[in-house]
Amino acid sequence: MTGRLPRGARRHWAALDRPGLPPPPAADTAAIAGLPEPARRWLERAVPPGTPAWSAAELSMRGEIRLGGSWHAFSARQLIVPGTGFVWAARTRVLGLPVAGFDRYGPGGGELRWRLLGLVPVLSAAGPDVTRSAAGRLAGEGVLVPTACLRAAWSEGPAPDTAVMSGVLGGVREDALIRVDPEGRLQELSMQRWGDPDGTGFGRHPFGVALSEEADVDGVRVPALLRAGWAWGTDRQAAGEFFRARIEDVRFR
Repeated sequence: MTGRLPRGARRHWAALDRPGLPPPPAADTAAIAGLPEPARRWLERAVPPGTPAWSAAELSMRGEIRLGGSWHAFSARQLIVPGTGFVWAARTRVLGLPVAGFDRYGPGGGELRWRLLGLVPVLSAAGPDVTRSAAGRLAGEGVLVPTACLRAAWSEGPAPDTAVMSGVLGGVREDALIRVDPEGRLQELSMQRWGDPDGTGFGRHPFGVALSEEADVDGVRVPALLRAGWAWGTDRQAAGEFFRARIEDVRFR
């Protein structure tokens, strides 16, 4: 299915993809019992007993992304393998002209590559800072594969209804704080993510995602509506929001 991807994304997608494998054995949901109560509340709702221990997901989504101060409609596909990597490939239009490209993270590091008309580079970036920022993104987006979160390290959160999911990517620990409602629906994820959102230099900055409107995918419950941005939890949160999307299809593997 890589043929519909931007050309540069195809080999990275193929490196993460494992098509045709049989479903894995059932996830060890008994491990949920030892988690902090908010994490347990979420995963008991999201991962019913007998669910295969899916380790990856392919997503299709549509939404809006803010570029240069204005919002642009996009369509995208994403392959996410928590703990290993992701490829997010999208298409949009800027000034009426098609722009396509991808963000990725994997064993070879992180990268952004976007082209106008499929020919003219409009954004290309790689290197240690891009890699570290992409690793933080992967750490947060792991919640889109709830079965993979059973293997994460968990600790108590700083407030009621919160818990911290931790993992090591590229030798660096990443912590993501989740917040759930009384019924166990995932509502928010926030973290101190590496990046340079205001052009003042790379460092840890508040980043977050609002999650809502669950979808039931073969019994697994995942958020369907996402809003993401920098300056999360500050008085600049509205200005920092740059991504809004609805997940239209999920295929676990």
